[in-house]
Amino acid sequence: MISVAEALDQLFALTPTLPVEEVPLIKANGRVLARAVSATRNQPPFSASAMDGYAVVAAAPGDSFTVIGEAAAGSRHAGPVGAGEAVRIFTGAPVPEGATRIVIQEDVTRDGDRITVTDALDKGPHIRPEGDDFRIGQTVSAPVRLTPAIVALLASMNIAKAPVFRQPEVAILSTGDELVMPGETPGPDQIIASNTFGLHALLSDLGARPRLLPLARDNEASLRTAFELAQGADLVITIGGASVGDHDLVGKVAGDLGMDRAFYKVAMRPGKPLMAGRLNGAMMIGLPGNPVSAMVCGHVFVAPVIRAMLGLPRAAAPRAQMALAEPLPANGPREHYMRARRTPEGIIADQRQDSALLSVLGQSDALLIRAPNDPAQDTGALVDYIPI
Repeated sequence: MISVAEALDQLFALTPTLPVEEVPLIKANGRVLARAVSATRNQPPFSASAMDGYAVVAAAPGDSFTVIGEAAAGSRHAGPVGAGEAVRIFTGAPVPEGATRIVIQEDVTRDGDRITVTDALDKGPHIRPEGDDFRIGQTVSAPVRLTPAIVALLASMNIAKAPVFRQPEVAILSTGDELVMPGETPGPDQIIASNTFGLHALLSDLGARPRLLPLARDNEASLRTAFELAQGADLVITIGGASVGDHDLVGKVAGDLGMDRAFYKVAMRPGKPLMAGRLNGAMMIGLPGNPVSAMVCGHVFVAPVIRAMLGLPRAAAPRAQMALAEPLPANGPREHYMRARRTPEGIIADQRQDSALLSVLGQSDALLIRAPNDPAQDTGALVDYIPI
């Protein structure tokens, strides 16, 4: 068995970075920017009013001005403003030439075309200078996952298309005579294929394009057909069938089809029977069949691989620290990823850690990480966890 860190290193060595494509900005949210993009204009493109009021050269309480025109967003006042003159102005409008401040409308009284500044005059100036937000040539660096805020920034930079990494195509293959799809009526010895749907959701959230293959049965012919259907995928994920039982045929069939295996078995719990390699040009990860094991391996291994395929840094799943709200006994020889909940008092590992208990995983928002042979930990001890 190899360690989790060694397994990640070998997975990253197998992971390709995908080609770049340009997508309309309206479809760019959540994608990963592949190269830096630069602003093609200043923002704001002119000095603009930050308030509704009057543009003047200077003002003091008691000063009076003659209103000579109006400026609105998208419609500037033609010509300058001089001493004793004011231009009625609205938020976002270009500041007339010569004006140095905006007197907000609440700080004046108006009588016809004359305004008088009241004693409530504030400091101002309520002008947004040209290029105050960004200037021509300012860049957004890559790689970065595009959020709604960054998409808005690119739009204001007048960037209509974003260069992004292609989304990885991931084929998900569940194996086992015991499996039926949700909505079907299982036989007396069958269960529902839950892992398939949990991993599909995880992959979608990560920015991949997952597709479900038909369930493969525990025979070589069915598995060969399933692998044929996976052609064209960047990553093939198998669920189940990777252990050493008589009915666990994934490794054998994949090997017969030419898989170059990188490793098999990782010193972790849950999730020891993990397999990885390359098959017919695609990366392949074989996950264990136990529901929790598959999902934990999804967070620990698959998620970092997908991020790497998208051009993001090749790094383990982000960790955080929190104090224990309850003590923990000593850990065994394998790195343990315990289902846990974060509370105001600290993090609590569930008492039940059986790898078949999806209900516990569904109530958890963290995987509490125990190092191999970690001694017992008291309440208040800081522990690492992965948010899920």
